[in-house]
Amino acid sequence: MKCPFCGHGETQVVETRESDDGDLVRRRRRCGGCEQRFTTYERAEVAMPSVVKKDGSRTDFDRSKLQASMRLALRKRPVGIEQVEAALDRIERTLLSSGIKEMPTAKLGELVMRELKNLDKVAYVRFASVYRSFEDVDEFSRLIQDI
Repeated sequence: MKCPFCGHGETQVVETRESDDGDLVRRRRRCGGCEQRFTTYERAEVAMPSVVKKDGSRTDFDRSKLQASMRLALRKRPVGIEQVEAALDRIERTLLSSGIKEMPTAKLGELVMRELKNLDKVAYVRFASVYRSFEDVDEFSRLIQDI
């Protein structure tokens, strides 16, 4: 870490403290050149993959969009907000652990359908009927028979 006062390349960590919620580390440092003290902060940087739409355009991952579509499918169903949040957390963990830079909407939709299938079968069918764009009634019937 370079000293912000003199630009010296070597500094010493004098004190380290973690924030209450544990997502931030505060470090007090002392410059080896000018002896000035300064504070630095460290935070883990987590990058969600970009979402590749059907038309090839790319957009940033947006948890609120997933949440809105899941809530729409779960409308008037006996599923609590905590369960939806837990499902969204699992989807995000899956995306982060995959280590990929881009995720097609088709694969993201499959993750959502897997979670909805575990939460509520009716919500799963609602979401799948819109997401998969069934061409005829037979395809829709097969989906229902599968569950």
